[in-house]
Amino acid sequence: MPELPEVETVRRTLQQLVVGKTVERVTVRLPRIVQHPDDIEIFAALLVGETIRSVERRGKFLRFIFDHYTLVSHLRMEGRYGVYRSDEPLEPHTHVVFHFTDGSELRYKDVRQFGTMHIFAKDQDLQEAPLRKLGLEPLDEAFTLKAMTDRLAKRTTKIKPLLLNQEYIVGIGNIYVDESLFRAGIHPEREANSLSASEWAKLHEAIVSTLRDAVAAGGSSIKSFVNGQGEIGMFQHQFNMYGRQGEPCPTCGQHIEKKVVAGRGTHYCPKCQPLKRKRSSGGKT
Repeated sequence: MPELPEVETVRRTLQQLVVGKTVERVTVRLPRIVQHPDDIEIFAALLVGETIRSVERRGKFLRFIFDHYTLVSHLRMEGRYGVYRSDEPLEPHTHVVFHFTDGSELRYKDVRQFGTMHIFAKDQDLQEAPLRKLGLEPLDEAFTLKAMTDRLAKRTTKIKPLLLNQEYIVGIGNIYVDESLFRAGIHPEREANSLSASEWAKLHEAIVSTLRDAVAAGGSSIKSFVNGQGEIGMFQHQFNMYGRQGEPCPTCGQHIEKKVVAGRGTHYCPKCQPLKRKRSSGGKT
């Protein structure tokens, strides 16, 4: 599933490719992609004559900002966008096509068919599902160490599933949680309230630096991710942990281990990320 760096990469690409284009008509070939409104004819009609003013992101969601509406798009597992000439043949699994007045088209393809689209009145989308309950944006200025610890530090949940919970921090999926925890030297099964102040500071820095590095590299292409121009990401070549079980840790040389934590395959170094338990007396870890 595309995580924050991949969605941000797509956003930046589409910002260059489609902003300023006006919709002439919309073709929906797979109705279940459209979640709101539940009538695909209304969905298509709302955007006719609308011009894309910007492409934004909230967590793992894309937000296409039109004159009067916002289209919220979730790529899910394998959704992808591409810009084509209208005379180019449709590729398999093309489910939604936005036909522009200049003869170009924005096409949404999704082999797994898990992606979703919602249209709301402009800015109303932030007050409605699926965006309403999303947490802190880790690349925003508002994502301070205090903001993070205020939300997470007293939780008794293991740190990995807590970081995966989009109601606390958005956009960090399995890959970037593993990489961030390694950079911070924190075991994925540590309880959040067992982390010391210095560990929270290291984790905050690790999350921000990992995501920024991944965005700079165009995201990670593990299976099929490409941006709006068909280009793959390169951050997978910088992985320290993810997908490297059995290989030597780049820091200490010990073999990287993999286990299931909260239902997710999790990669970590047992030496660099020791599992410390919180003392019952409330002492330091």
